Amino acid sequence: MTYNPDYPTVRRPVYARRGMVATSQPLAAQAGLRVLQEGGNAVDAAIATAAALTVVEPTSNGIGGDLFALVWAGGELHGLNASGAAPAALSLDALHERHAGEMPRHGWTPVTVPGAVRGWADLHARFGRLDFAQVLAPAIAYAAEGYPLSPVLAANWARATQIYRRLNLPEMDEWFRTFAPDGFTPRPGALWRSEGHARTLRDIAATQGRSFYEGDLAARIDTHARAGGGLLRADDLSAHRSEWVTPIHTDHAGHRVYEIPPNGQGVAALIALNVLRGQPLPERRDDPLGLHLQIEAMKRGFHDAHTFVADPRHTPVDVTHLLSEANAQAHRARLGDRAHDPQTRAPSTGGTVYLAAADDEGQMVSLIQSNYMGFGSGVVVPGTGVALHNRGHNFHTDPAHPNALAPGKRPYHTIIPGFLGRTDGTPVGPFGVMGGFMQPQGHLQVVLNTVTHGMNPQQALDAPRWQWLDGTRVEVEASLGADLTRELIRLGHTVTVQTDPGSFGRGQMIRRDPATGVLEGGTESRTDGHIAVW
Repeated sequence: MTYNPDYPTVRRPVYARRGMVATSQPLAAQAGLRVLQEGGNAVDAAIATAAALTVVEPTSNGIGGDLFALVWAGGELHGLNASGAAPAALSLDALHERHAGEMPRHGWTPVTVPGAVRGWADLHARFGRLDFAQVLAPAIAYAAEGYPLSPVLAANWARATQIYRRLNLPEMDEWFRTFAPDGFTPRPGALWRSEGHARTLRDIAATQGRSFYEGDLAARIDTHARAGGGLLRADDLSAHRSEWVTPIHTDHAGHRVYEIPPNGQGVAALIALNVLRGQPLPERRDDPLGLHLQIEAMKRGFHDAHTFVADPRHTPVDVTHLLSEANAQAHRARLGDRAHDPQTRAPSTGGTVYLAAADDEGQMVSLIQSNYMGFGSGVVVPGTGVALHNRGHNFHTDPAHPNALAPGKRPYHTIIPGFLGRTDGTPVGPFGVMGGFMQPQGHLQVVLNTVTHGMNPQQALDAPRWQWLDGTRVEVEASLGADLTRELIRLGHTVTVQTDPGSFGRGQMIRRDPATGVLEGGTESRTDGHIAVW
């Protein structure tokens, strides 16, 4: 079977004029649409959707996670880094004392300062139009009144419950009380509610998020950390600030691809695009040589990201060099007609939500929010519904590495919102593909599908994907076809056909027609993806 350019035929792009919200959970998309219809703009809608996602898709994000956003407003693109740092007491010495130098996946140790709530507040303060409480009202209602689980959400919830039961960590007791209470079984249509979530979101709405960093919620987090042996403190929370950043970009096929600068890994996708820009790519998307070159270029992007990306406030990251033609040429010289092992750190899995929003005034938002590895650390603050993330797991434990763990330092971050423009500076729209280290790989593939192969947003998202794992190992979707799979094997790739579509990320995309203002959107067919339009 070879690639069919019309694959799949189940979904078509969605069109609208007044507004559009695309994300991985229908109820969250509807929350954003409601805010648009109440007079809000795209940023209001994005915040409403993000807050709702902490309730209706807690398997991938939460109030205790991080956030990054790209916002097109006022004729320019703005970047927000709302990721948190390691607590002041979390150091390599502390890690050696606690875990013999190995960073655990779960429990208190990998918990870093959550930045999402301050990210919502900062986005709203700069761009929002409606009252903050009005923007968070849909999320509060879902939490207080309950909602039925959607199919993929239910499957991920059940999988996480099984994993946490096997781990049986004492730090997870409150997680079970909150997300696996007696009588609740995660299945499609099952009703779940959390008054703790609702109370927390009301507090956040009333204080513009200040309670989470300086008030009652911060005190609750501090108290729970001290009681459970955690290192996160109220002082760490009060010291946290978001950072407005200048997006980085590269040009490809008449388009400009934007990413958030480090500590995010978006630079990996841009490096891969630069490498490919100097290669004679075949015109057909299903050409095995073209796929081979994409995979090899992506390895080079990861090589640089895993070598150099860190918190630039602690360790300078020379993004100019990484995106230079000289660096691209050096990487091209390493490409060949056989798969190679880039000798870089192997990617791991994650859990994230992504959303895209646009209004009829030209404002567009690309926002990504995550707890990492599903529900995150497994630590939930009693009575709040706040599941804390475990982003500290992405720190390096070698003190000589730029991304080495240090107090007050932000880790290498997997979540990356994308934005597409044209080389003349005009915007096209937001896009993203969530899923740990699949994200830059998904960005690369969706961008090439769009700007090189001329696909609409839905086709670009639905097209079969590949994912580099480590060494020469690659996973491909079955829909890529047996012929292409055999050719990749012949070119030296160690290929596994993966039947779980969740392994290949979940994307959303919105494009705006510059002449008419009409919005065209696509959503992820591999999950409960939905586009709400007006």
